[in-house]
Amino acid sequence: MKGERGPAVEPHEYLATLRKRWVAIIAIGLIGAGAAYAYASTLQVLYKSTSSVYVSSQRGETTSEILQGSTFTQAQVQSYAALAPLPIVLDPVIRDLGLDVTAQELASTITADIRLNTVIIDVTVTNPSPERAAAIADAVTAELAQQAEQLESRPPGEAGGQAISPVTMTTVASAQVDDSAFAPNTRFIVLSGLLLGLALAVAGAIGLEVFDTRIRTPRDIERVGPHAFLGVMARRKKSSGQIVMVSDSYSPAAEDFRRIGTNVDFADIDTPIRSLVVTSSSQAEGKSSTSVNLALAMAERFQRVLLVDADLRKPSIASYCQIEGAVGLTSVLVGSATLEQAIRPWAKGVIDILPAGIVPPNPSQMLGTEAMADLVRRLIEDYDFVIIDSPPLLPVTDALTIAKLTDGALVIARFKSTRRQQLAQALESLQAVNARIIGTALNGVLRKGEDAYYGYVPVDVAAESTAVDTVKEGPADVDDAPDKLGTEGVLEISDPDAEDAGAIDDRGTDDRSTDDRSTDDRSTDDTNDDTDTADDNDDDTDGDDRIAPPKKVPAGSRQPGVKRYAALSARTAHIASDPASTAG
Repeated sequence: MKGERGPAVEPHEYLATLRKRWVAIIAIGLIGAGAAYAYASTLQVLYKSTSSVYVSSQRGETTSEILQGSTFTQAQVQSYAALAPLPIVLDPVIRDLGLDVTAQELASTITADIRLNTVIIDVTVTNPSPERAAAIADAVTAELAQQAEQLESRPPGEAGGQAISPVTMTTVASAQVDDSAFAPNTRFIVLSGLLLGLALAVAGAIGLEVFDTRIRTPRDIERVGPHAFLGVMARRKKSSGQIVMVSDSYSPAAEDFRRIGTNVDFADIDTPIRSLVVTSSSQAEGKSSTSVNLALAMAERFQRVLLVDADLRKPSIASYCQIEGAVGLTSVLVGSATLEQAIRPWAKGVIDILPAGIVPPNPSQMLGTEAMADLVRRLIEDYDFVIIDSPPLLPVTDALTIAKLTDGALVIARFKSTRRQQLAQALESLQAVNARIIGTALNGVLRKGEDAYYGYVPVDVAAESTAVDTVKEGPADVDDAPDKLGTEGVLEISDPDAEDAGAIDDRGTDDRSTDDRSTDDRSTDDTNDDTDTADDNDDDTDGDDRIAPPKKVPAGSRQPGVKRYAALSARTAHIASDPASTAG
């Protein structure tokens, strides 16, 4: 239903995110520690020294007087401690020691604390010099004692002409010179920087997981809605081209499309799916290359498979398959060509392709006509499976019209490109027109260990690649029609590099029987070529796809939609002749 969403992020996914980014987290933590150390290095080194005085009462001979004196002292000790940073105490200290500071500046370096439940005052002084710190601390306590006694002295008339102070301050601990700096606490600052860096890195990693909505895993797609996830497609190498079902049919990338084809076939057991629209939420997500590879994968399961390019805005199927696309779907819809004239067999007849044709000025209106609906119904009747490549869903509405004409839509998302919101909007747009969503697939996934398929790499891949011609870049010329009548009354499916493959095409039955060596001979002769062939494929950067050389077919047998298994037979002949070779 619209607005429905899948499971939320679970705690173990956060842990997985932290494991995935642990290098960055540690690096940011170390950067924080380094920044903290640099900050600590800029701070002034300070030393501190403490001097202590004991406050007592001088009056009292009886127990009652002594108790009153003690109570008086405890009540006044707070006031005495408050005197320490005041100018009445600090001005004489500055004068006696010759300090070049003001009383206010000196007060910022002095603290006076009272020990708990005592009458002892600790005066602590901080200074860049340990000797100066000790001297100031002793001077402050001495001046504090003098000033307190003067403030508490009774008038001279009350004591026979002499001023008597009821309290006495006695220095009980002189300040000591301490050569160990107490500030800055470099260890604490560095540890704080490390912890702060790690905290910011963890918060950033979790924030990326929460706020970065780009799709990375199948579970991200599951969060969008309860739609079937049909599989992932690995990122293809440039050397193997985009059509891996032709250029590298033994690879795990090709197996991804076979897996998606199997999942499509089993998506609905009661009502088998025989037609679908391949679309995406936005452009450049791989829907067209997926359509071609999926059509080839379905050709291994069905006799008659047709691929239709219904992207009338930016058609690309003809360019991918290197066929002429001027005559196609639009030509059939406007009546300038028949369906038989527009359909082109491809990959030695493994599948048929209906190109887009000339790009019309009104693609949406053309796809929404009754003629288009009738054409799709006819194609579904004539073929065992029909795949239609359509424009993306969010920019235009063309795919919504086509999806209603087929059994459903397969929506492609691209790894680290498509966002969950985009995919959700695309799926909701299909649901709004009551179009069936067969499922979703994730394209361009980075995968490790792609050089082996269940630990098995066929030894004949290199031998087969020697019989494959490279398709030239760009679409074929209009004059280079793919089907030409040969001199022997048969049709040739032409190839742009047919002259280079002439030795292969002109061989007779005896030559081919000679080339059909036994499994042991082929394995022995081609083993040394495997490495060179793989290296050549990896070094190839032009991205051209590879197809098998042309094969002659009797002219009377050529009809649109008739399947010819030349390419598949060439690849399976060795396995059929020696089943034991599939072991391993």
